[in-house]
Amino acid sequence: MKITQDFATTSACYKAGTTINPKGLMLHSVGVNQPDPKVFARIWKSSDDVCCHGVLGADGTVIQTLPWNWRGWHCGGSANGTHIGVEMTEPSTIRYTGGASFVDNNPTATKNFVMGTYKTAVELFAYLCKIYNLNPLSNGVIVSHSEGYKRGIASGHADVEHIWNKYGLTMDQFRKDVKSAISGGNTDPAPDIKPDVKPDSSYVVRISIDDLNIRTGPGTEYPVTGNYTGKGAFTITETNGNWGKLKSGAGWIYLAYAEKI
Repeated sequence: MKITQDFATTSACYKAGTTINPKGLMLHSVGVNQPDPKVFARIWKSSDDVCCHGVLGADGTVIQTLPWNWRGWHCGGSANGTHIGVEMTEPSTIRYTGGASFVDNNPTATKNFVMGTYKTAVELFAYLCKIYNLNPLSNGVIVSHSEGYKRGIASGHADVEHIWNKYGLTMDQFRKDVKSAISGGNTDPAPDIKPDVKPDSSYVVRISIDDLNIRTGPGTEYPVTGNYTGKGAFTITETNGNWGKLKSGAGWIYLAYAEKI
């Protein structure tokens, strides 16, 4: 899994800037035969009524479009104020015929794609559960959009089960797989640092991705410097929320991608 930030800074949702204390995670499926997460990231930037926290692909790609602790507009119900909402892309090999019904033009390719997005979703949800100390098996912590509708906290949608059922995938199994991923600790390349941790003194973090942006200040409203940290160990001298200031003076980094050592 590789998380890339591309915040929908020009969307009405992002500009609203409302924060939440995440109590759960809601999984969506886009409902259109578009496999490229970047398409949805672009669309949400100009949206006045919809924006999820992220969208993921079958190859392990995750594009984060809102800070995880900001209120998204993803489910049309009260879960917007309690749950992080993430969309899975869908393969180009299907064609919708009405509602949640579709025809499959390449069953092998479709299955491979769906299984790929399932794996990415497991890894992402395990990562988010670790950040926010969520138990994926607890009642209502991880739900699909359709489960949210049945609970009265989301609008009437059939995802994600409408596409999962064909392959014997269930939300119950998904929750178990997320729990297993957390316990195994081998599918999450990101850290265990929680948002808003403020150490009293300097400390060292390890970064395991190549393209972590360095910004001029502690937030996405500050411009990127054009440089990346690269992989390695770095000393943090100051924190602001979940942003850390590099001892080198190069700027600030987002600590969700740094593991304290």
